[in-house]
Amino acid sequence: MPSGAGGLLRPLADDGAVLGPERRVDDLASAVAAIEARDRPRWLWPSTAELYPRLLAAGVRVERCHDLELAEAILLGAEGRWGQPRSLAAALARLTGDPVPPDPPSRAALPPGGAQESLFDETFIAAPPPPLDAVLRVFADQRTRTAAAPSLAPGGGAVRTLVAAESAAALVAAEMGFTGLPWRADIHDALLRELLGPPSPVDGGPPARLVELNARLNEAFGARVHPDSPAEVLRAFARQGITLRSTRRWELQHVEHPAVPILLEYKELYRLWVAHGWSWLDQWVTGGRFRAEYIPGGVVSGRWATRGGGALQIPRVVRKAVVADPGWTFVVADAGQLEPRILAAVSADHRLARAGAAGDLYAALAAEAFDGDRTKAKVALLGAMYGQTGGMAAPALAALRRFYPTAWDLVEEAARTGEAGGLVRTWLGRTCPPSSVSWREGFDEPGMEVDARGGARGRARGRFTRNFVIQGTAAEWALVVLARLRTHLTGLAAELVFFQHDEFVVHCPEGEAEAVVAAVHTAGDEARRLLFADTPVRFPFDVAVVTCYAEAK
Repeated sequence: MPSGAGGLLRPLADDGAVLGPERRVDDLASAVAAIEARDRPRWLWPSTAELYPRLLAAGVRVERCHDLELAEAILLGAEGRWGQPRSLAAALARLTGDPVPPDPPSRAALPPGGAQESLFDETFIAAPPPPLDAVLRVFADQRTRTAAAPSLAPGGGAVRTLVAAESAAALVAAEMGFTGLPWRADIHDALLRELLGPPSPVDGGPPARLVELNARLNEAFGARVHPDSPAEVLRAFARQGITLRSTRRWELQHVEHPAVPILLEYKELYRLWVAHGWSWLDQWVTGGRFRAEYIPGGVVSGRWATRGGGALQIPRVVRKAVVADPGWTFVVADAGQLEPRILAAVSADHRLARAGAAGDLYAALAAEAFDGDRTKAKVALLGAMYGQTGGMAAPALAALRRFYPTAWDLVEEAARTGEAGGLVRTWLGRTCPPSSVSWREGFDEPGMEVDARGGARGRARGRFTRNFVIQGTAAEWALVVLARLRTHLTGLAAELVFFQHDEFVVHCPEGEAEAVVAAVHTAGDEARRLLFADTPVRFPFDVAVVTCYAEAK
């Protein structure tokens, strides 16, 4: 937000009642800063992603907000209207019966996606045009719809908690993008030169190591092959009498041919060069920071995504360049065995919950139901959540079904609902896309159109919905941890600089590390109680205090 940029303000009660007249200010950032310091309100605005980065650039941070666009996406999904435009203009058009405009191109491709405590209370509007009356009308409509939205959690208020947590996460996302992850460009460059050799003197050409591996591959095949072309590689193997369905690692590693180790090394280094090579370094690292654009709710399960930069897929070798500032350190917290623990808490299966109270859930399961075989216990639980029913998983699943029937029934019911074309919901109420919408099976595979019930596609959708209720609830737990951790860091110099699924990274002065570690554990326990009340299941963190991100487990 440029210095002096104006805007509109109006005070509201928490229920949306207007407490004062609309007021135009010449310098919105200064006005927001003054009100924030005086009242610490909850700000109501159309889009955190659009407004908050400009406030941050003006030196203004806020504590709480309600993001109308993120809330609209959640509510549309809950109402079976997943994927409809979610902007303020679209929400208002639905209320008035006018034609619904598409979302702006920057956000059009994004999906919507016991007693509950409230994360936030009082409200204040801060918005550039459109008129504040539109904001008020959409907010009132969302309050009504939120109260009626269903979820897996007993009682009411779950979707309200989800909207609050998603809005808080949007503040974190903008702040992390603004602050940036400490990044040593000199170390990154040295790593690339060590692994890839010097960059090509030809602009955009492959580095020396890739050129060398390509030559060796051509020699192994006895013909010229472009190793970055799967079709050419498959044809080259076919000429050697080897038929492959793909060039994926798991398939290549079973093939005995001198080209295989060369190709595997090439693929790994090529991926590094393309995704995190010198071009990436020049584009994304400035001023000693990697500043990604994080997208809360950017995946159908509610997990985050990023727009460019590959922040959520940083290779371990490249993490060596993530080095704390002098006198500072990283606190890296990883929630262990998160999804199995979520299953134990959501299902309220007493025996599984008792195992979830242990430090090592798989070991506890093994001792109780799998003759001490931890591997078999892990295979069974992951198989139940991901639909892996064949091979060595079958006998383990039979034991799981016998000892933990309530947990088994929950994921089986979700799978049956998905196979029949139905919708499933997370604990707080995020709803999966309908069967007519492209979705990502396992959330890591290419999108797949599912437009028929039953058969192979129905079973594939069943695997998707089976895990959706668990992975989506895990994402909700993580959102609440983010919100609470951000609150507990208030007053410290520490700053959240990275978040990925179930891993949280805080950059802090060395003298604050102990306080940050305590804040992480407190936030995790608060998230457990907020979502699951008195469940015996625990969600422990593996916490490392390190000066380099790569040193964390």
